[in-house]
Amino acid sequence: MASVETGETYDDPMAQLARPRTAPTAAFFDLDKTIIAKSSVLAFSKPFQAGGLISRRAVLRSAYAQFVFMVGGADHDQVEKMRQFMSQLCAGWDVATVREIVAETLHNVVDPLVYDEAVRLIAAHHAAGRDVVIVSTSGSEVVEPIGALLGADKVVATRLKVEDGRYTGEIDYYAYAEEKATAIRELAEVEGYDLEHCYGYSDSVTDVPMLEAVGFPHAVNPDKELRKVAASRGWPVLVFNRPVELQSRLHLPPPKPTLAALAVGGAVAVGAAVWIGAKKRSLTA
Repeated sequence: MASVETGETYDDPMAQLARPRTAPTAAFFDLDKTIIAKSSVLAFSKPFQAGGLISRRAVLRSAYAQFVFMVGGADHDQVEKMRQFMSQLCAGWDVATVREIVAETLHNVVDPLVYDEAVRLIAAHHAAGRDVVIVSTSGSEVVEPIGALLGADKVVATRLKVEDGRYTGEIDYYAYAEEKATAIRELAEVEGYDLEHCYGYSDSVTDVPMLEAVGFPHAVNPDKELRKVAASRGWPVLVFNRPVELQSRLHLPPPKPTLAALAVGGAVAVGAAVWIGAKKRSLTA
């Protein structure tokens, strides 16, 4: 059961979510720390190393950033610097190789990270007849497969620039802050969504514009600033803290034991080790 700090619970999600409507509606979900417990843009660093795309040093740097993100110690500027680092890091990568690695390691990376409460909430929205849309600042190569795994109807994500089948290191479209709200409004125009009867879920204060765009905003595992905003506006605050094994819950076939997949198991240990030593070394490449 997801706890709701305004005094509500989601024991019966359908009772909470079923509302009369005359137009199509949707539930818009941020991804990182809302549906999954980590940063999706960093979660695949070990598989990318196993696939020969990045160096061990780059893995250590991203693992440290992942640890900081998990414990809530990264501020806006730090997160943005890491996103810039990751986009520049992928310059020259073959797009087909990236997609193949993500597909092969998706279960291993995502299964332990997805919140049970988020899975139940997504199912409840679908049962109520709403579309589920993931709106994430992470790259589409990662977000789209995760969205498909979770049964999302649509995905809005950052798109990296590609030339001749390879990433240039530049960003074509950045799904961040106010741009998320713009994307939601544009999607509503195309699909006919009644935004006043739509739902929004996010953990970050940078997504306040996205939450303001819908009639039923929710703060999920909010950062300090979003918690303040939620309290001042009376938005429900949800606490998600239970991972779920999607493979068994959704009756998915077992993943293939590829080299990249086998490498994922060491990611958590690497993250802890890097945090201990990181204070003694510079994080600059």
